[in-house]
Amino acid sequence: MDAEELKNYIRNVPDFPKSGIMFKDITPLLKDKYAFSASIKLLADHIRNLDYDYIAGIDSRGFIISAALANELNSGLLLIRKKGKLPYHTVSIDYQLEYGSDSLEMHEDSIKKGDKVIIVDDLLATGGTSGAAAKLIEKLGGQVSELTFMIELSDLKGKDKLKDYPIYSLLKY
Repeated sequence: MDAEELKNYIRNVPDFPKSGIMFKDITPLLKDKYAFSASIKLLADHIRNLDYDYIAGIDSRGFIISAALANELNSGLLLIRKKGKLPYHTVSIDYQLEYGSDSLEMHEDSIKKGDKVIIVDDLLATGGTSGAAAKLIEKLGGQVSELTFMIELSDLKGKDKLKDYPIYSLLKY
């Protein structure tokens, strides 16, 4: 199954989470064992030859993809969580959303200076969350090897906000 065929497993949900938005729902892809497996294999084939030490997933749908990738690639997995979800000492970064702000956190001992990290999330839209995740990795002393996404919404130009980083998206809309 190739990337174009995988698009058949992405559900369009109009007006979610608000009017005028066409939400790309990955749950049908996750439900289908062949489509999910194929998507992870395609992403892993891309990542396999990159220079990295860890795979990091962004809360929450990024965890699903990053955990499967880390398993497929025999890699360690790092979690980039929303504020208040981690039990140990954390380092955080605040970032702006369209209507407010939010924070991401990681354990302070997640990575060592110079560790190379591939950040994984389900969707690249405006680039705000993934940009904050990249800054958090750098704040901890790490290097971002790549930002990897299952889906990219090209019209929202999130790539423009992330021009300092290599980006790979499996499915582009």
